[in-house]
Amino acid sequence: MITPRVSVRRFAIITIFLWLALALAGADGSAPGAPKGTPPAPTVEQRLASLEAYVANTDPSAALRDARGTIPAGLATPAGNSAGPGHNAWMMVSAALVLFMTLPGLALFYGGLVRAKNVLSIMGWCLGITSVVTVLWWAVGYSLVFGTSFQSPFLGGSEFFFLRGVGGAPNPLYSFWVSHNVFAMFQLMFAIITPAVIVGAVVERMKFSAVLLFTLLWVLVVYCPLAHMVWGSNGYMNGLANAGASIKAIDFAGGLVVEMASGWSALTLCIMVGPRLGFGKTPMPPHSLVLCMLGTGLLWVGWYGFNAGSALAADGIAGSAFLATTLAAAVAAGTWAALEYFWRGKASVLGFCSGAVAGLVTVTPACGFIDATSAIWVGLAGGAVPFFACTKLKSWLRYDDALDVFGVHGVGGTVGMVLTGVFADAAVNGNLLNNLKDSVGQTLWLAQLKAMGVTLVLAVGGTWFIAWAIRATLGLRPTIEAEQEGLDQTDHGEHGYIHDASNI
Repeated sequence: MITPRVSVRRFAIITIFLWLALALAGADGSAPGAPKGTPPAPTVEQRLASLEAYVANTDPSAALRDARGTIPAGLATPAGNSAGPGHNAWMMVSAALVLFMTLPGLALFYGGLVRAKNVLSIMGWCLGITSVVTVLWWAVGYSLVFGTSFQSPFLGGSEFFFLRGVGGAPNPLYSFWVSHNVFAMFQLMFAIITPAVIVGAVVERMKFSAVLLFTLLWVLVVYCPLAHMVWGSNGYMNGLANAGASIKAIDFAGGLVVEMASGWSALTLCIMVGPRLGFGKTPMPPHSLVLCMLGTGLLWVGWYGFNAGSALAADGIAGSAFLATTLAAAVAAGTWAALEYFWRGKASVLGFCSGAVAGLVTVTPACGFIDATSAIWVGLAGGAVPFFACTKLKSWLRYDDALDVFGVHGVGGTVGMVLTGVFADAAVNGNLLNNLKDSVGQTLWLAQLKAMGVTLVLAVGGTWFIAWAIRATLGLRPTIEAEQEGLDQTDHGEHGYIHDASNI
């Protein structure tokens, strides 16, 4: 029989032993030898749901949230902070396609439309713009557009200056499955092509140094604020992703940021620079429609990265954008050529090229929101309205927009933004239901008009100020003698073509 004294002694020994065991294991009760504070492990169901989110292009952390919407400290899945291979691959290809639009697409398209003595000049502009914008994007541009540290709806932040912290993990504010560095490079290509489009209005009569300075200032003053307002996570006009946006507009791939901004800036710049010597008196036909046609084809192919890539995933929305882009471009090309045939008796190759680009421009803001039938209507408008802007409005107002940047990009982008508000369909893009379910199909077009007004004020006002400042300091135009000789020789000391047989 055990006495009470013995029982108390045994109880004390057992208690001390258990206390020592817990002390060795850690206060959180983890196994002996395990690191103190080991985070909780996800369940098999949570890990599977996180992986399924990759296929659906949704938030991989959603399965980890509790009833209050919070994630327990330390709880994570292997897929939760990793780029999805398929989406990442598509976005790298898309980024390359958008750069392909500038180099060599736009360079060849514009190069064929100028006179032979200036063919290298416009190609040099495209190369110089690519270089300047890339360095600017690395230093401050990306952060000013897609940062948030300023907590402003008009400009991003400084947290990503010099691409600090922009690595292989996704930035969930913009994409759950695309590496942050890939996203940054994809967006860089948009920043490159936008000023490259603008300068088509002033070819053959603007100094190379002035073009580069204009590009630097325009990207900082116009592009960065506008892109943040439209695409930034807390942007002033980002109706798709920002529930608190003051203007709930939508722009899938750049109707405001690229097309309207470049087109209306081009009109302003060409007026500030003035017309080419002999404009309206001396014939200035394109020197090579072969180059123009080649450039058109390259632009069309690259535009799939531009439009479908803006889905930021290889998903069904990207597929819709791909389809709409193809239909609108083809219909617009035929519409422009048909109007030429009706008015002039011939459908020109230049007309087909101009119509195709106009259709691509017009469908850009709408492509990820519309179905096939709507894309046909957008293509018809994209072929017809820019045609009249380039053939009638330009002659009435007598501005020297050398390569019809305003008529194609400014007018086409403006028409496309309005039609986006009319034709956007939540059945095509379910994201429209997040913040816009009460306006889609009803009043969305009014928000589009408001966003277009903000874009016009910023693009026209910013471009006028920059051009005025450059004209007052560095100067915008070359000498009369340099313009007559051609900018290939005076700016670069080269010729696009050598006709002397002794030099072949």
